[in-house]
Amino acid sequence: MESRLRVQGHPIQPMLVTFPFGLFVSATVFDLADVAGGPAFLGEVGYWTAVAALVAAALATVAGMVDLWDVRPGRGRRTMVTFNMVNAGMAALFLLTCLIRADAPQRGATGVLLATEMVALAVGAVGVGLGARLMRQFDATRREPSGFEALGGVPGGATVEIVRPRT
Repeated sequence: MESRLRVQGHPIQPMLVTFPFGLFVSATVFDLADVAGGPAFLGEVGYWTAVAALVAAALATVAGMVDLWDVRPGRGRRTMVTFNMVNAGMAALFLLTCLIRADAPQRGATGVLLATEMVALAVGAVGVGLGARLMRQFDATRREPSGFEALGGVPGGATVEIVRPRT
């Protein structure tokens, strides 16, 4: 399996997926503090953090779809499709909570919304496992430079590449 979008030979999509997941975790922590009796602004911060995570998730999804375009049918493709669907499921649950909170005056979380966010994070944890599996499959097909080769940069000199994978 080879990625179409790369930075110094490494696929971009796994790098992008870390941003929405981290932001979703942060949003849940802010909402937990809000529900636990913290200041009201924490709910507002949690809401906007989740919105930022949804934007980051959309960018990661686009990168995932570009990578999926040329992957041959088989186990790697199934894992990649499942990975993208799991991440979309997590984002959909957070989108639901954001839509419910959008009209609220303080945009604070409730216990039910917090529980929904916890379920979304559990779904996201499955996605992290699938992403790790994809990276192991990717790393099995590539050779990292070692020693002094690593200091020379990327063969060909390009830092960011958009290439058609080998067939």
